[in-house]
Amino acid sequence: MNCDDKKNIKECTVRDVMEMKKNNEEFILVDIREDNEFEKGRIKDAVHIGKGIIERDIHLHVDEHGRKIILYCGGGYRSAIAAESLQKMGYTNVISMDGGWKGWNKEEGEIEL
Repeated sequence: MNCDDKKNIKECTVRDVMEMKKNNEEFILVDIREDNEFEKGRIKDAVHIGKGIIERDIHLHVDEHGRKIILYCGGGYRSAIAAESLQKMGYTNVISMDGGWKGWNKEEGEIEL
């Protein structure tokens, strides 16, 4: 995926997600990093569906195609690819969090270990 490809997806910032959490907005936060990355720490309340299986398993966590889904990875590249893939599958409200786990930690967001 190059920079031009990102025009096909919605993105938000780490601060946007922090604000959504603070305002108790309804969305599912999905960590698509590898198992070992997730086990070392994750954003509070995130569910884990690795990028390699997200297309297969997303239906186990999201029961309606219009539900807001925010994806994050280490920095924003893998989540952008996954967002585009889910859109092609018919999910209409998928957002990639630019900055990912690194950006979340830089902003000192709440995490779980």
